[in-house]
Amino acid sequence: MDCRLTEEQQLLRRSVREFAETEIRPHVRDWDQDQHFPTELMPKLAALGLLGIQFPEQYGGAGMTAVDYCICIEELARVDPGVALSVAAHNGLCASHIALFGSEAQKQAYLVPLARGEKIGAWGLTESTSGSDAAGMRTTAARAGACWVINGSKTFTTHGRVGDVMVVMAVTNRAAGAKGISAFVVERGTPGFSPGKKEDKLGMRASDTSEVLFENCRIPADQLIGEEGQGFVNTMQVLDAGRIGIAALAVGLAQGAYEAALNYARERKAFGRTITSFQAIQFKLADAATKIEAARLLTYRAAYLKQLGQRTTLESSMAKLYASEIAVRVADDCVQIHGGYGFVKDYPAEKYFRDVKLTTIGEGTSEIQRLVIARQLLSR
Repeated sequence: MDCRLTEEQQLLRRSVREFAETEIRPHVRDWDQDQHFPTELMPKLAALGLLGIQFPEQYGGAGMTAVDYCICIEELARVDPGVALSVAAHNGLCASHIALFGSEAQKQAYLVPLARGEKIGAWGLTESTSGSDAAGMRTTAARAGACWVINGSKTFTTHGRVGDVMVVMAVTNRAAGAKGISAFVVERGTPGFSPGKKEDKLGMRASDTSEVLFENCRIPADQLIGEEGQGFVNTMQVLDAGRIGIAALAVGLAQGAYEAALNYARERKAFGRTITSFQAIQFKLADAATKIEAARLLTYRAAYLKQLGQRTTLESSMAKLYASEIAVRVADDCVQIHGGYGFVKDYPAEKYFRDVKLTTIGEGTSEIQRLVIARQLLSR
């Protein structure tokens, strides 16, 4: 694997960074304070191809590679992790599920407008009583003639209130356990499908998160995605790839926090000199830069293997685990270097500190990542 970026990838990084600095950074604090999902930003993201990054051009996508995807998510997260989370959930969960397992008709009907950015995607797996134990979900889908009828609820759903298209997992055969779960695509406005409580979150506040409710939600039989009973298996495959995106998000967030700490340290004076002259600060910066680069390489390696069409369960979990946990430490040190100013909203340190914790929880907690890694190692 050649770790050097191509000229095209370097240009991509510069382009997304410039976009993030121009279109996102001026609004970060307001969006965070108001928990505002920036619908006004979506057409601009779409124009850059950032709502269909890895999907083929024939389906309205930008046709980029998995490493390109990481670069895009990184650069968005460096400025606002909440926006990056929305882009990652749209691309890596909802649209990806349809791209991987949908029929040609489903791809034309749903993937094309998602990849073009004409519609926003949501993905429903987690429930109030089944987080890490996703197979223990209670939402059901029962066959009724030429339709499926869905009942239940999902929680912590990214774009639960603003999404136009949602992929939802539901039990179709309770006796079959994990092999009795199927996936369905549901459009906003379908009777019986409605958003529930909007979550008041610690961080990532520009990304919409809410409950989603299903009350006798009747959908045509052809809105089953993939084979009946294969929804959970397919979900695990979606998460393998999705975790690469969260790893890239954590890398970008850590990079943003590191840069904020570095810039502050260069300006802040104590005892007659800038605090970068003190070894305690130098060591924090050195450790942060080293850990970020290691996390980036783990993430790019997983993405590279994905590009080759290889299974990445182990590599994705390693990248997600390491990147998210070092991002927490870098964000913590960012606050510490800022001192008292790291505790107030006038500086970006406190927001990185609030945002970062989700990276160790979403798309599989750190504990689940360690479980996945151990199982992969012990099964060899």
